[in-house]
Amino acid sequence: MMPPDPLQHMVTRFAPSPTGRLHIGHGWSALMAMDMARAAGGAFRLRIEDIDGARSRPEHVAGIVEDLRWLGVAWDGAMMAQSERLAHYESALDRLRAMGLLYPCFCTRADIQAQWAASASAPHGSEGPVYPGACRGMPAAERAEKLAALPHAWRLDMAAAIAMAGPLDWRDAPFPYEGGGGRALAADPGTAGDVVLARKDAPASYHLSCTLDDAAMGVTHVLRGADLRSATPVHRLLQALLDLPSPLYIHHPLLIGPDGKRLAKRAGSIALAELRAAGVAADALAADLRAARFPVGISLGQA
Repeated sequence: MMPPDPLQHMVTRFAPSPTGRLHIGHGWSALMAMDMARAAGGAFRLRIEDIDGARSRPEHVAGIVEDLRWLGVAWDGAMMAQSERLAHYESALDRLRAMGLLYPCFCTRADIQAQWAASASAPHGSEGPVYPGACRGMPAAERAEKLAALPHAWRLDMAAAIAMAGPLDWRDAPFPYEGGGGRALAADPGTAGDVVLARKDAPASYHLSCTLDDAAMGVTHVLRGADLRSATPVHRLLQALLDLPSPLYIHHPLLIGPDGKRLAKRAGSIALAELRAAGVAADALAADLRAARFPVGISLGQA
């Protein structure tokens, strides 16, 4: 489908995973996405990406809602939960299978590392070494036997998918976003290799769920961290294969801690809940974040 008209009703979103409390980087991103939509007279949506059964927790969903409301982040319409959209992910997977673009992968991480070690040089993409493709050409009888007995992921046959979709581009706008339709960049999803679209332990990967959910929410402008820029060509490919609209993408810098590493829940970065408990005023914090004034030791990384 053709990209949406950037002058149409703007819809932005914030899409956290409920694996811990939000830190100030999340708050900054959510405020920016909300403010973009409000300035354009558009809508701001909230999505909870809760299909990681090993780490997602209901109490973290409640914490996300509490943190956002305290900071003054208000969303339009009902909150979307990925756990309520599993049938949509399976339908898309069925469609891609019918197109001959998916294959089951039985490899463990140890298997893949051994394959890399056995090769003269493991091919590298934008996200590191790419999957060497051991399961792609598996004989049909062996594949059927393993499907019945072993856990497996579903991978996209990247070369076949690119051949089917043809040349693609995606629309990129600089940060901070100042309006307009951005620029067209050639999409080169092949550097990612045969990406996983359904994990062994989850019904859909980030690539598939995010692409489908943005379309379902009518998102026209995706504001997200610069660490996800490399995922965008893959998402553009899926949009083309599944006849979905392609939003405008704006990738903002990540916040960097005193140790030079990006803020992360697992690293115990400054949580909004901690600031609230310490008596920080929400309106003052929101004003500081909007002005890119961060606590001592926190700085902006590269966009």
